[in-house]
Amino acid sequence: MKVVIFAGGLGTRIAEETDARPKPMVEIGGKPILWHIMKLYSHYGFNDFIICLGYKGYVIKEYFMHYFLHNSDVTIDLTSNKVDVHFTNTESFKVTLVDTGLNTKTAGRLKRVQQYVGNEDFMLTYGDGVSDINLSQLLAFHESHNKIATVTAIQPEARFGGMELGSDGTVHTFKEKPKGDGHYINGGFFVLRPEIFNYLEGNQDDMMWEDTPMERLSNDKQLMAFKHNGFWKCMDALRDKIELESMWQSNKAKWKVW
Repeated sequence: MKVVIFAGGLGTRIAEETDARPKPMVEIGGKPILWHIMKLYSHYGFNDFIICLGYKGYVIKEYFMHYFLHNSDVTIDLTSNKVDVHFTNTESFKVTLVDTGLNTKTAGRLKRVQQYVGNEDFMLTYGDGVSDINLSQLLAFHESHNKIATVTAIQPEARFGGMELGSDGTVHTFKEKPKGDGHYINGGFFVLRPEIFNYLEGNQDDMMWEDTPMERLSNDKQLMAFKHNGFWKCMDALRDKIELESMWQSNKAKWKVW
């Protein structure tokens, strides 16, 4: 089963890191967050990736084109232009890199990779979110309901602590960064049937996948939610990158299931 990853956005909310590279190439523990996401899928046996490129997509192309140089010991003989690879810690990835446009929105990016997906079910996620989700359970759930689309539903932690106050100002309860208020949000990690492209007819370049296409799927009762109550984190801003890096360095990276 193929895995499509959105990796073309501008990443403006983490501009400190994305001035020179796309957000999926921002490193956690010396590896791009894109690599961490791919390692999760690979752990469950999904190694065929389609990467939707856009902003500074050449950086991602160069990373995979020179993957051996990034991850191996090499001897380069400049007189003969010969390269010997002595040690490599490579992966089982097969990676299709598709330029889906600089300003194309997510629905348009998905439509532009249709020819590479083919007529089969596939997975889809964002290039900036990590999780300890069990992808085998996600796929089993998708196959059980026979609907077109499955989205992973998560309850994110609140950014700030929450308090319940009495009329006189007494703090009755206090929770530091509570898990959520009972509402679920889109956590990515989709499983989709090829019929999804019927919801992407016409020019979709200015359409967000999360807007009209998903709303139509919901209205047609073709969208199911897989509830994930474990770890999930989106690298939306610099503080998120710092938090993920801290977790990795302290060996508390919950998304590292491989």
